[in-house]
Amino acid sequence: MLYWSIVLFVFALIAALFGFGGIAAGAAGMAKILFFVFVVLAVLSVIFGRRMPT
Repeated sequence: MLYWSIVLFVFALIAALFGFGGIAAGAAGMAKILFFVFVVLAVLSVIFGRRMPT
């Protein structure tokens, strides 16, 4: 998921460089959403992924 976030961010930068503002804004928005979903899932996996020794 982090990979796709980075890919969309790079795509947004390239689109913005060539003047495609609408496409760049859409790709940046999707990249931002995917990044925050990744962060939430990473934090949840750290919190709930630990197992108590039995």
